[in-house]
Amino acid sequence: MKIAIFNENLLGVVIGDRVANISDVAGWNPVQPNESFLQLVENFEELKGKIETAIESCPTFQLSEVKLKSPVPETRKIWAAPVNYRNHQIEMNKLFNNAPRTIEEIKLFLKSPESLSGPSDPILLPIKGRRTDHETELGYVVGKKGKNISASEAKDYIFGYFALLDISIRGNEERTWRKSFDSFTPIGPWIVTADEIDNPNDLAMKLWVNDELRQDGSTKHLIYDCYQCFEAANQNMTLNPGDIIATGTPEGVGPIEDGDTVRIEIEKVGAFTVNVQYAEKVVTEYSTTGK
Repeated sequence: MKIAIFNENLLGVVIGDRVANISDVAGWNPVQPNESFLQLVENFEELKGKIETAIESCPTFQLSEVKLKSPVPETRKIWAAPVNYRNHQIEMNKLFNNAPRTIEEIKLFLKSPESLSGPSDPILLPIKGRRTDHETELGYVVGKKGKNISASEAKDYIFGYFALLDISIRGNEERTWRKSFDSFTPIGPWIVTADEIDNPNDLAMKLWVNDELRQDGSTKHLIYDCYQCFEAANQNMTLNPGDIIATGTPEGVGPIEDGDTVRIEIEKVGAFTVNVQYAEKVVTEYSTTGK
C-alpha cells in the first residue's frame, strides 16, 4: 500500500495516478497528523483490510492536482548511515584527498528532526559560497518499538520505505551540523508499506539535477544493508514508531545550486522532484575543505 499525506493533512492511498482520501476510514484527524500517523502505524494490521474494502467508495483526486506532504509528519530522530557504499568512499577520497571511514567503523549519526521536509517542499540553501551536495538514499520508518533487535528480526519492525535526500554542506564541521539544516531531509513521495517490498536490499536508485543524471546505483551494493542499519541504530538504544533511518548514498554525489531541480527515483518506491533555492536568510561563508 502506498500511503500519502496530502493537501490539508489528509490521509491517502495512491492507486495509479490518483490518490484516495481514506481519512475517515482510518480515523485520521488532519488537525493532529502526527498523533494520527502513530495510531495508523500501531493499528495498521487491523486497519489494512478495512481500508482495502472501503477504498473504492472513497473520494479520489488526480495526483498531479494535489500537494504531497512529508509522509511522516514528524519524527523523534533520524539515524543516518555515513559512508555505506564502497564506491562513495572512493569518490570522496578523490574529491577531498581524505578517504572517510565507513559505517563499519563509525556506525550511524543523527540528523535533526527539524531537517525533515516533504516531496513538494524546496531545498533551502542557508550558506552562500559553501558546496552543498545531493545524496540519494533509500529511507524507511520504524513501525514498532524495539531495542537490541538483530538484523534477522529487523524486517518485522519496519513500517515502510520511501525515497530520501540527504542534503549535505561540505566542510570541517560535524556531520550532524552540516546535514541538519531545515529542509535537508526531504522524503517521499509516499510510504510504500514493507509488505510490498520483498527485498529492500536490491532496489535501483537514480538522481538527476536538472536533466543531468548524477547518481545511478542500487541498494544491493550497501555495506550495511537495511536490516543491519536497523541493528546498528538500536544497539542499547530504543527505536520508536515514527523514527527514520537513512541508509546512505551511492557514488555520484555532486553540488546543487539556487535554481536547480533535483529528482530522485527508487525502484518499487517512487519518485519526486524538488526545487533548490536560497533560504530567506542566507549567510555568506567560504570553505571548500572537508567531507
